[in-house]
Amino acid sequence: MKWNKTYALLLVPVFLVNLLAGCGGQSSQAEKVLRVANGAEPETLDPRQAVGVVEGIVLRQLLEGLATQDQTGEPVPGTAEKWEVSADGLTYKFFIRANAKWSNGDPVTAHDFEYSWKTTLSPALASKYAEQLFYVRNGEAYNKGIVGQDQVGVKALDDQTLAVTLEKPTPYFIFLTTFYTYFPVHKKTAEANPNWHADPKTYVGNGPFKMAGWVHNNKINLVKSDSYWNKAVVKTNKAELNLSDNRKTLQDLFENNQLDTVEITPPLPEIPRLLKENKLKILPYIGTYYYCVNVKKAPFDNVKVRKAFSLAIDRQSIVELITKGGEKPAMAWTPYGLPDARAGDDFRKVGGDYFKGNDIAEAKKLLAEAGYPDGKGLPTVTLLYNNGDEHKLIAEAVQEMWKKNLGVSVELTNQEWKVYLQTRTKGDFQLARSSWIGDYLDPMTYMDTLTSANGNNHTRWGNPQYDRLVKIAQSTLDPAVRMKAMHDAEKILMEDMPVIPVYFYSSKVLEKSNVKGIIRDALGAVYLREAFIE
Repeated sequence: MKWNKTYALLLVPVFLVNLLAGCGGQSSQAEKVLRVANGAEPETLDPRQAVGVVEGIVLRQLLEGLATQDQTGEPVPGTAEKWEVSADGLTYKFFIRANAKWSNGDPVTAHDFEYSWKTTLSPALASKYAEQLFYVRNGEAYNKGIVGQDQVGVKALDDQTLAVTLEKPTPYFIFLTTFYTYFPVHKKTAEANPNWHADPKTYVGNGPFKMAGWVHNNKINLVKSDSYWNKAVVKTNKAELNLSDNRKTLQDLFENNQLDTVEITPPLPEIPRLLKENKLKILPYIGTYYYCVNVKKAPFDNVKVRKAFSLAIDRQSIVELITKGGEKPAMAWTPYGLPDARAGDDFRKVGGDYFKGNDIAEAKKLLAEAGYPDGKGLPTVTLLYNNGDEHKLIAEAVQEMWKKNLGVSVELTNQEWKVYLQTRTKGDFQLARSSWIGDYLDPMTYMDTLTSANGNNHTRWGNPQYDRLVKIAQSTLDPAVRMKAMHDAEKILMEDMPVIPVYFYSSKVLEKSNVKGIIRDALGAVYLREAFIE
């Protein structure tokens, strides 16, 4: 969610955009419009290129993968009515529904999925999220130009049957197929018009809604799709997605009854009041708010400097005095809510903390050992963050902590979302506010993000031992072996500190009491297909 979610959230910038609600399905409710605050303008609505939470929210209304999620967040049949898995966990066979249709009336076929996955992996497309499909046999090799497209382990056996062969057993693969990188695109449309996804007139989807209008940086209008195979469950005929990340404006619109739900965190000072008035819901959210460190730029090419900056942050004060929404201080990379080897165990609880928060004495010691006693000789450092009141408040607090605790000067620079994303991608920063939201319910959604070759790793950091441990965890179905490898990898990560975790997210949603049926999971996925206004 990924720029995922780390962009978008990992960058996720938008501090938590989750999303939306629905109009009633009764005839008397037919013209009610479900008004949802969706966050900033999507960077793209091509699922092959999308990398953020904002994009994911819109895409889940317009498209559907082989599997989707039910009200509990569990994967259930979507465009595929069923699937078969081999005993060794390497081969999957998906059976596409005969009544699955695109919004233009064409049947959805296995060939569309094959085309979409292979073009996502193609070096020519240069998808930032291609690694999501590296689970497929030869997916990574094709992406790197080592093998040809015909050697990728996805093939349409006929219009209704998709065969998938994986590189390694992947216990969470069905869940992966609910993620937007695995969504299909309409082959004929995409081949005929590379910009098909930028205009409502040419956008062809297979989800519960169609795009009826798109006023950039303003709103996206959705209407119920009569072509959707499961249209009987769609209870709202029209939805309006507000494209703004101005939290104060969105809160005002909500409280003036001009929005039904706001999935973006409201202004932080307003949270206590909104909770007291029962206007705000706090929900679980598997996400980490952190500072991305460019390890190739001085002084952060020195691990002792990176650790000193991390240890000089008072995380407890940030969650108690600034965010105030149930967040937890982060003394590790991977958040709570992901399973460990034994049923019922939590990966974060098993792994514990890797450092002490606000350890000023150790921070000063490390900085001195790096050659900067009490900050002397260390040039002014620049901290980049994307626009947003909470990011500004947190950056100012951290700036003061680093000045007080380490004696270092920090300059703050903020940028509009899209410019910020470009700056991060180019590596034109020293420290940058970031966030990562999990894509699936397994710690691997955090571990593989910081491998050397991952497109979402903007730290310029790489560690062969870390990469090797992640590969081990990716190559076995044995839960004990998998989890031990990931715990060991996280230990290396926190020893090298290319990322400075600040806190683990919670999700804060403004929602009217008469909005029902929205499906949300702890990973930021939002489905409006069963939503309605009571």
